[in-house]
Amino acid sequence: MLPRKIWIGAAVATVIGGTVFFLQLGEEGSPGSAESFDLARGAQAYVEHCASCHGADLKGEPNWRERKPNGRLPAPPHDASGHTWHHPDAVLFKITKQGTAAIAPPGYESDMPGFADILSDAEIRDLLAYIHSRWPAEIRARQAAISTATDG
Repeated sequence: MLPRKIWIGAAVATVIGGTVFFLQLGEEGSPGSAESFDLARGAQAYVEHCASCHGADLKGEPNWRERKPNGRLPAPPHDASGHTWHHPDAVLFKITKQGTAAIAPPGYESDMPGFADILSDAEIRDLLAYIHSRWPAEIRARQAAISTATDG
């Protein structure tokens, strides 16, 4: 087992690396233009467009793993208890912009719309940065590693 200081150092390096990658997301969530995030604008976008389904506290709909009578899944949490952080940044960007249909297999139905006609790419990145900012450091590090691994 690695000493605690090495483990902490590796986690910090992963968070920094993932943050740098996310800060460089450009059009369509691919590496490109570097910019800083406006977390206040991201929080506002979340309140206006996401909280009604995913909850103001990011906890999602109740029983989010159980299908509704129409066969669709409820909105999952965006906090550490959900699976949002299991996805790379580029996938989260694509889902937010184009809806779940952009990544789901044919025939999969979801209540998650795309926001391409409502939010700019920068607003989507701010919104996702806001969600990231609500995760504990360990979850941010794990998600950053997922994003970095899929960037290759």
